[in-house]
Amino acid sequence: MRIFRHYLHFPVVLLAIAEALVLFTVPYVAAYLRFETHIAVIEEDLGALWPRAALYAAIVQTCMVAMGLYSVRLRTNYSGVLMRVAASVVTATAAMALIFYAFPATFLGRGIIGWVTLTAFVALACVRLVFTRLVDEAVFKRRVLVFGCGRQAMSISRLRRRSDQRGFVVVGYLRPEGDVIQVPEEKVVTPADSLLVFARDRQTDEIVVAMDDRRRSFPVQELLECRLAGIEVVDLVSFLERETGKVRLDVLNPSWMIFSDGFRRDALRLFSERAFDVVVSLLLLAVTWPVMLLTALAIKIEDGFSAPVLYRQKRVGLEGQVFKVLKFRSMRIDAEVDGQPRWAESGDSRVTRVGAVIRKVRIDELPQFINVLKGDMSFVGPRPERPEFVAQLNEKIPYYRERHCVKPGITGWAQLCYPYGSSEHDAAEKLQYDLYYVKNHSLMFDLMILLQTAEVVLWGKGGR
Repeated sequence: MRIFRHYLHFPVVLLAIAEALVLFTVPYVAAYLRFETHIAVIEEDLGALWPRAALYAAIVQTCMVAMGLYSVRLRTNYSGVLMRVAASVVTATAAMALIFYAFPATFLGRGIIGWVTLTAFVALACVRLVFTRLVDEAVFKRRVLVFGCGRQAMSISRLRRRSDQRGFVVVGYLRPEGDVIQVPEEKVVTPADSLLVFARDRQTDEIVVAMDDRRRSFPVQELLECRLAGIEVVDLVSFLERETGKVRLDVLNPSWMIFSDGFRRDALRLFSERAFDVVVSLLLLAVTWPVMLLTALAIKIEDGFSAPVLYRQKRVGLEGQVFKVLKFRSMRIDAEVDGQPRWAESGDSRVTRVGAVIRKVRIDELPQFINVLKGDMSFVGPRPERPEFVAQLNEKIPYYRERHCVKPGITGWAQLCYPYGSSEHDAAEKLQYDLYYVKNHSLMFDLMILLQTAEVVLWGKGGR
């Protein structure tokens, strides 16, 4: 499913809907457990419960998004999921308590909130247990027939991660003229009848065109028949984009970027992006200034009161323009005394003791709010890199320049989906996620990324 220009796996959408319905009923169950009487009698005293139930469900699910519980890339066991569910419910309960004080009309009733918290956790734990048992069942997956069995089709057969295979199951690979088999041979099939009859016999939902050479006997008429019969036909790049959340460089071609949907930079998008940046940056500056003040003091105590607190470094921004990014200094003053730029490494000896902490929880990034307010950066976008590295990567990695057609960001899709990059290989991997963001960016996608960034900070992902 595609919502606000972002692809969502159908099982995850079903899970979100099921949990929304469960959470909506939680205040009713909690009220009954607390007062042990009919709901109609309770509502005579407390008023209608449904607006407060809807508000509670929305807050809990927002917290669950922030904890990564609706991410297909969540890699943790059931106990880890329960920890995140518990954190979400407790955070939502605290948020509801604050709302109660600000807006008394939303008050659920004395003694109910404890029952709401307990009931919500138990109910969500049960739903998640059922989901983990059913999520990989074939009934939730599209049946995909791949037209091709060579190098391009191999990119589908090599999708090993469970999250990448959650949305589909391959029913076979058709061998077109000219393709050398590079997929599992037991999966290669030969239709006895027309492509349409074969696809229907296999109960195919979608055909992925993954031929190595489309100039040889491209089956235009057969694919058209399948399309008109209701079977979806999609090219390989779009299929992989949808299933993996990135634009694969090994199968990408310029014509796909030219003709595909996306890559918007219209006036409405530019306005919403700037408004989002200013509002979020001002709000977070108002909330985080005590943390920033304590961080500055800690840096001064460790390195001396004459040592600089902020670090200014040249980075490449929109359309290749160079600007100076602001960060709390996390490395020694002489980290690059020879003037040669270096990738940050895991366990880098140049990082100070304070720096190790603030990099882990991303506090070193907070001064970049000022860059956002100045317009050099957006809150969400590709990570800005140093000019020296960009010059190298432009020469070595195809399509690297295209990431600069949007403003760089403090957080972004690549930062969520891939750990901290410290090499050319990492830069190429992250570029695939950056291109996905550049193609599909929207206000709602930015909000989703912002919420999921909380998971990165709270669970210490990717910091070096």
